[in-house]
Amino acid sequence: MKHFKTASLLSLFVVIIGLSFVISPVYAEQKPIELTYSNFFPAPHKNAILSVEWGKEVEKRTNGRVKVTVFPGGTLTPAAQCYDGVVKGLSDIGLSVLGYTRGRFPLTEVIDLPLGYRNALEATKLINIYYKKFKPKEFDDVKVMYLHAHGPGILHTKKPVEKLEDLKGVKISCHGLSAKVVSALGGVPVAMPMPERYDAIQKGVAEGGVFPEESLKGWKLAEVVNYTTQNFGSAYTTGFFVVMNKDKWASLPPDIQKIIEGINEEWIVKTGEGWDEIDKIGYEVAAAKGIKTIALSKEEDARWHQKVEPILADYVKTMTEKKLPGGEALTFCQEELKKLQK
Repeated sequence: MKHFKTASLLSLFVVIIGLSFVISPVYAEQKPIELTYSNFFPAPHKNAILSVEWGKEVEKRTNGRVKVTVFPGGTLTPAAQCYDGVVKGLSDIGLSVLGYTRGRFPLTEVIDLPLGYRNALEATKLINIYYKKFKPKEFDDVKVMYLHAHGPGILHTKKPVEKLEDLKGVKISCHGLSAKVVSALGGVPVAMPMPERYDAIQKGVAEGGVFPEESLKGWKLAEVVNYTTQNFGSAYTTGFFVVMNKDKWASLPPDIQKIIEGINEEWIVKTGEGWDEIDKIGYEVAAAKGIKTIALSKEEDARWHQKVEPILADYVKTMTEKKLPGGEALTFCQEELKKLQK
């Protein structure tokens, strides 16, 4: 009887050990894959909200197998260090401005040129069409989720600017390629990322800035400027990236990768439409604050357009020197933009 009990206990022990090997992987599989997402936009901004919604959609469609934590306001990595932060693994995913690391993405600067954008949706669609066509090597150190671009970047100042002569010598906050736009128009570019502009304009380091209308609300810049000049003939856009650490992406199961890529395609449209939505809100905020909107005459707008045209030729020349297909990229984007505007 004693031997029987010993044998039974031994068998039970073996069964328990065996079950632990079977059950443990199940529990391990249930633990979600956690992803960190660095975003420089302040938490209430539409683009910070869209990032959170992107993460929730990933969690929902993967049935909780992936959990995304968004860090807004540059709390995980500052705007200018966001891309490198993703490359180095400081964050798994990052969203910031391509122009904050000027020269890092030379070919893609074609999107920031004053091409005659009318809204953000067409600009956002264009930057993704461009990327899929050219697959520039400048993004080889990350996995691109998707790209996007804001609505027309126009002039906002403390003093009225109704003609080119009014802008001469005026200090204008800007970044990336928009600094060339400011110079071409006769202003004095003061380069800085968006989070620094409020203080700069308030303290007189700059006397205005070039940025989309939405920034009057999104970055509270309606509190420090008095005029908006609708210089659409020389308006530009700015390219943004949403990228993932390459190793982290490679570690995801193929089915999860496929789910995320599907969501990315949807977020191209959602983000473009979101930019346009907040541009409209920006105009509403401007009106409520008493900011005067100055619409340039057709003739005056043509003068501004003519002033910035050499920037396009300069881009092609610079890309040729770098042995990059700048001419092809520019022509492609101009033609695709016309299709999007029909």
